[in-house]
Amino acid sequence: MDIPVAAINEMSIIDLFSQATTFVQIIMSSLLVVSIIVWTIWFEKYARLRMLRRRADKFEEAFWSEKGLEELYRNTTPEETDHPMAMLFVVGLREWRRGKDSEGESHGMLQLGVVERVHQLMQVTMMRELERIEKYLPFLATTGSTAPFIGLLGTVWGIMHAFHSIGVTKNTSLATVAPGIAEALLATAIGLFAAIPAVIAYNKLSTELSRYAARLEAFVTEFVTILDRQMQEEIIQARKDSKKRRTSDIEEKQAS
Repeated sequence: MDIPVAAINEMSIIDLFSQATTFVQIIMSSLLVVSIIVWTIWFEKYARLRMLRRRADKFEEAFWSEKGLEELYRNTTPEETDHPMAMLFVVGLREWRRGKDSEGESHGMLQLGVVERVHQLMQVTMMRELERIEKYLPFLATTGSTAPFIGLLGTVWGIMHAFHSIGVTKNTSLATVAPGIAEALLATAIGLFAAIPAVIAYNKLSTELSRYAARLEAFVTEFVTILDRQMQEEIIQARKDSKKRRTSDIEEKQAS
């Protein structure tokens, strides 16, 4: 039976969805769910990275102030270590203090391996935190590359069904073919609706994450450099004190 042209013009997306085959409906429903997940991941990751940048700005301001590392460490509460930069600082300085306490000072000289251990521990912590932030980004990449093909599968299936209907009804009028093709093309449209935001979100978030990772890497380098310089100053000071003690001991022996 022919479908009136006026009825075709009045068909909405919901009508096209409801008249599609069960297989095509499953594909379109899955793509709609995936699209919702993509937008959710995008907004959540964007908000999280924005929050991390603000907290990193605040922490770096305190880090480069004149308060000193020890005072900043004492003033950093557990609630303030819920972002990677503060966590790296706490982990690094804690290992630095533990190394000084455990290995001690031999005539005031720190063991040279402390700085290397601090750097390695901070690197491991940084990678772990970045992996946590990167969670679900592969889902965006997978969606961007596969959603159009999944939608195309629904389109091919719908067109096959439309041509099968033509063979059954033996009616080749446009009014008969158009609804089936429109239903089939809707699957491709929904696939693109899921894929395009996924690709944009993946590229945008990957760029922002790379910048944040570079910022953390620079912070680790600067922090380890400060610790290394502090260690060298303590070694030099320890040598001076040791030299003074030896000179004082010699003078006492000569006086006696």
